[in-house]
Amino acid sequence: MTVEQIIVLAVVQGVTEFLPISSSGHLILVPKLMHWQDQGLVVDVLTHLGTLFAILIYFWRDVWRITRGARELLKGNVTEEGRLAIYIVLASIPAVAFGIFLKKYGYTDLERNVAVVAWNTILYGILMLIADMVGPQNRTMSNMTLGSALLVGLAQALALIPGTSRSGVTITAGRFLGFTRPDAARFSFLLGIPATAGAIVFTVGDAVASGEPITNDALLCAALTFVAGILAIAFLMGLLRRISLLPFVIYRMVLGGFLLVLLYT
Repeated sequence: MTVEQIIVLAVVQGVTEFLPISSSGHLILVPKLMHWQDQGLVVDVLTHLGTLFAILIYFWRDVWRITRGARELLKGNVTEEGRLAIYIVLASIPAVAFGIFLKKYGYTDLERNVAVVAWNTILYGILMLIADMVGPQNRTMSNMTLGSALLVGLAQALALIPGTSRSGVTITAGRFLGFTRPDAARFSFLLGIPATAGAIVFTVGDAVASGEPITNDALLCAALTFVAGILAIAFLMGLLRRISLLPFVIYRMVLGGFLLVLLYT
């Protein structure tokens, strides 16, 4: 890969993985516009690893508290952090089950279907707008219940269909449930830890089977993805304390429309 391709792929992966604007839409659009070949499975795995570390580092305090709560659960002590650990584990099950289903029945190549990505980018953008308009903002992470966590987890499973956006659909679900924008995003990112780790596990076998080497280019792309991811999370969390989700909805409409133009012309 060229230096230009490394930087662009890292920034696109790191930013779009966390902003609610559909990473798969961008990963289809950029290579088409730049006329680049597919970067390969090894790069995909390492960039996902970069995004995983971005979440762990940015939310290290939450991760530490949840880990501490999980340890207390093993001792028979149920704390608020322990309950949150249970919620995150249980809410991750729908995505794992749906991922196994898609892999078993050969639907993992949906990300190459531009029509699916384009229409989902638009559809879930509209749902995001509705949720942000009608959803109250009277719940925080301390008000999280098992039922709410499972509903957000079911929404996360839908993100395996390209164009949905994992962060977008989980934040949308959180807003429908009445969580504040920052807390809906915060739970979305914490829920993304096992989801991202699962995505790595699902693809690492295929990457090893492909025989592709781990190159310095791939490692650099992963490192840059980590940096871009940290900045994207900080940007989103700061923005959601001040404004609505409307700018992201508009961006999704433009992106989806542009993909449809590419598809039908």
